[in-house]
Amino acid sequence: MVGAILLSAVASAALASLLSGDASPGDGSAEIGLQAPTEDSAEAGFARDMMVHHAQAVQMAEIVRDKTESEEIRTLSADVALTQQAQIGQMQGWLAVWGLPATGREPAMTWMGHPTEGRMPGMASPEELNNLQQASPEEADTLFLQLMIPHHEAALPMAEAVLEETDRPEVERLAGAIAASQRGEIEMMKGLLQQRGVSVKDSATSGEHSHGADAHPYGGE
Repeated sequence: MVGAILLSAVASAALASLLSGDASPGDGSAEIGLQAPTEDSAEAGFARDMMVHHAQAVQMAEIVRDKTESEEIRTLSADVALTQQAQIGQMQGWLAVWGLPATGREPAMTWMGHPTEGRMPGMASPEELNNLQQASPEEADTLFLQLMIPHHEAALPMAEAVLEETDRPEVERLAGAIAASQRGEIEMMKGLLQQRGVSVKDSATSGEHSHGADAHPYGGE
């Protein structure tokens, strides 16, 4: 069992190195003398929280990918699942390389100044996940979009917050990639909802997703 754990950590670290370019002479981290992030750093908090956030996105994407009869939804959900699973592996690798545990002692979002004991902003409730699982293919397509838009919207402030704090090139690259890809997917998903006769406003009317597209999901300005 110990061997399996060590092998998993090494594999994650290797993936982090491959994806982030840490092994590349052009990365710049070694040359500018960066120290490994600490337990309470923005980098560690971002990695831990985004891993949890991404894991739910992967879960929802895999549910609808196996259920949908729409080629557009199948392509989108497969891309979300594959991309975000790879990013989870990258962040797991960072934590292993930095010598930090995968979970922290403080509540989620503490590193952003928004400690959260329950689900992070944008995350679907257990009831919503169950509804997605039980929905018909057509209903699941719409519900997936309704859940994933606020989920993506809530990830953007996380990426933007770490970009303001970090000086590590690999973190800057990943956070920038997450922000860019999720903005693009938000617009795509809004268009897919409109094609189904569901307004963008309607997509954020269930439960705690009522903050809407223009509201700050963390309670700030």
